[in-house]
Amino acid sequence: MKLCYNEATTLENSNLEKDLELCEKHGYDYIEIRTEDKLPEYLENHSIEELAGFFQNNHIKPLAMNALVFFNNRSKEDHQANIEEFKDTLEKAKKIGAEYIVAVPLVTEEKILKEDIKKSAVEVLTELSTLADAYGIKVALEFVGHPQCTINTFGQAYDIVETVNRSNVGLVLDCFHFHAMGSDMEDLKKADADKIFILHIDDTEDFPIGFLTDEDRVWPGQGAIDLDGIISTVKEKGFDGAVSVELFRPEYYKLEADEAIKTAKETTLEVLDKLQVSI
Repeated sequence: MKLCYNEATTLENSNLEKDLELCEKHGYDYIEIRTEDKLPEYLENHSIEELAGFFQNNHIKPLAMNALVFFNNRSKEDHQANIEEFKDTLEKAKKIGAEYIVAVPLVTEEKILKEDIKKSAVEVLTELSTLADAYGIKVALEFVGHPQCTINTFGQAYDIVETVNRSNVGLVLDCFHFHAMGSDMEDLKKADADKIFILHIDDTEDFPIGFLTDEDRVWPGQGAIDLDGIISTVKEKGFDGAVSVELFRPEYYKLEADEAIKTAKETTLEVLDKLQVSI
């Protein structure tokens, strides 16, 4: 497996330029680029060609553009805006060599029937798949373990991806999201590893299902998630993709970015080494 860094981990105490410098320094293989904030900020003073040049001249490479948010069950106008954003992200991803674009489901207080959620998600992901295929890029659906997210368990997300049935559409398996809404380990054991594109590693304080928020995340191995079970399962099934550390801990944003990025790697490797996962 390869080690990846998700920029959310230093959301408030770094920027893309610094993240790249520090991730290269600490030996990460990949980075997930935040397209909502850090990439636009970078492009205020740099070009996408400069970013591509950085990746060409350094070890670290771009794994994913993260993310196209709230892609399903939208109004016609909102959907069209998302499609235009997706097309723009495809162009940028192609230029820098990113393999994936992450797609995040709608979060809403509105009650939507599961059959309507699935219908919309399948339709939109199929549309995204067709657009992305022309660029050789894959779409990674990331379910979110929160009661208000329309796709919030591994089983629900996997069913949608299976129904889409496109080779360039798969999942982000985020350990926090898997834990937060009580996803079933049996669903993971039955899944095809080829449908899991990215593994997000993280941990969390031990709050009840349905009450966890991203801010409850802690360094890998220092919380209540069954990381051993999740990672051992995907390893046994043949997953050999990127393991990306993603945290949103407010107190970690008070650290120097160098310390946060270094600690993220060290704690991730401690978990993986224990499971004899080679990086």
